[in-house]
Amino acid sequence: MSIIELSEMSKPELLKLQKDVAKAIDGFDERAKQEALAALDAKAKELGFSLAELTGAKKPKSVNPPKYRNPANPDQTWTGRGRQPQWIKDAIKDGKDLSAFEI
Repeated sequence: MSIIELSEMSKPELLKLQKDVAKAIDGFDERAKQEALAALDAKAKELGFSLAELTGAKKPKSVNPPKYRNPANPDQTWTGRGRQPQWIKDAIKDGKDLSAFEI
């Protein structure tokens, strides 16, 4: 490892060095985490488990895709589950069929 003479560096050089050091530290931490996870995963497999089983990690909830879209405002959608949005209620009230809003 080389010795850096900080007192001989300009401010822009020092700032760049500071940025480079911060990036190197972040990279080191990320590598250390990955190595730790790999070691834990290997040990869990050795014992016949998955790491998720041992940590109690839950599967992420699946998101239901929208089934209905408001033609007046395409940003408004509804999955068909739960309470009907007001724009659906208004359309049904006006005599429109729900199937007209299917995506």
